[in-house]
Amino acid sequence: MKDAAINRQVSLSISLASGHFQVADMFSKSFFALVTFTMAVVAAPPRRAVCSNGRTASDAACCAWFDGGECGEETHESLRLTFHDAIGFSKSLAREGKFGGGGADGSIMAFAEIETNFHANNGVDEIVEAQRPFALKHNVSFGDFIQFAGAVGVSNCAGGSRLQFLAGRSNVSQASPDLLVPEPSDATDKIFARMEDAGFNVIDTVDLLISHTVAAQDHVDSSIPGTPFDSTPGTFDSQFFVETLLAGSLFPGNGSNVGEELSPLAGEFRLQSDFEIARDARSACEWQSFITDHSLMVRKFEGVMQRLATVGQNPRALTDCSEVIPVPKTVQLPPATLPAGKALKDVQGACRATPFPRLKAAPGPATTVSPVPPS
Repeated sequence: MKDAAINRQVSLSISLASGHFQVADMFSKSFFALVTFTMAVVAAPPRRAVCSNGRTASDAACCAWFDGGECGEETHESLRLTFHDAIGFSKSLAREGKFGGGGADGSIMAFAEIETNFHANNGVDEIVEAQRPFALKHNVSFGDFIQFAGAVGVSNCAGGSRLQFLAGRSNVSQASPDLLVPEPSDATDKIFARMEDAGFNVIDTVDLLISHTVAAQDHVDSSIPGTPFDSTPGTFDSQFFVETLLAGSLFPGNGSNVGEELSPLAGEFRLQSDFEIARDARSACEWQSFITDHSLMVRKFEGVMQRLATVGQNPRALTDCSEVIPVPKTVQLPPATLPAGKALKDVQGACRATPFPRLKAAPGPATTVSPVPPS
């Protein structure tokens, strides 16, 4: 890809795999201000490496990574890619003597001509092709770049997490087998079984879906690209976990699509998988627990993403470069509310152990949600 193409803007969005999200055609300069690299490493004392940009790092291997940027669609799609790459890992296939995938090894970028053609990876080809030149130019592995971009992006979201970043993944990989990425139309039992096969239990699966609080869809209903999953897609908050439990009443686009459920708000999209996991007895209480505990949500996301980023890897063989990930700004997020026009009677609570919290309704006319704009 030529430099002119690299500097184009790209609108991005995110998914846990259970969704196909917006991607326009160009990377934004603001995002790659965030992932600007400096590759020359100055010799440094053993205890502290001095990098060419004047910053210091605990290890010279960390000097290749730099930071800056904002929370936008670039963050959404970069987070989505971390999952689609890492979840290509199957313990059951390995037990059968077959190749079960390498996990978070960058194979989705190395073998894009194969993996981006998997049905569940619909739409990731543009983010892959836009990111690859940066990894190649700066001689970092595809697996490292994918995890770095996701971690840096979410750190810039209001209320977001600061994810661990380990560097040093090999660029030697094989194409992942197909059918390892869950889809929004999959039954809950199938999703939970697939996630368990990759090393994540039911609770872990809910924790990974925290990513959907800053997400939007593109390909489930291609007539309305950029339709968010909650009313605050630019904020890493718990509104997603409230609004997925509201009774649905409309389709925001051209009607029912495979993998879509009725939405409670005009302009909001609901995935079938989110709808069902929110109401499944095995996962409902974990789902509901985030509504009034933002700190818990952040901690759970940091923990499960640390594990996702090292699927198929030996963390002890990697270098901890978490210091290059920006510290999210401290913000005071408003408490979760029922959207304007909704009441507690609209909530389809499914956690038997704990009643649904008595949230206040936002004031004003009925809430409508705007599409996620291109960056």
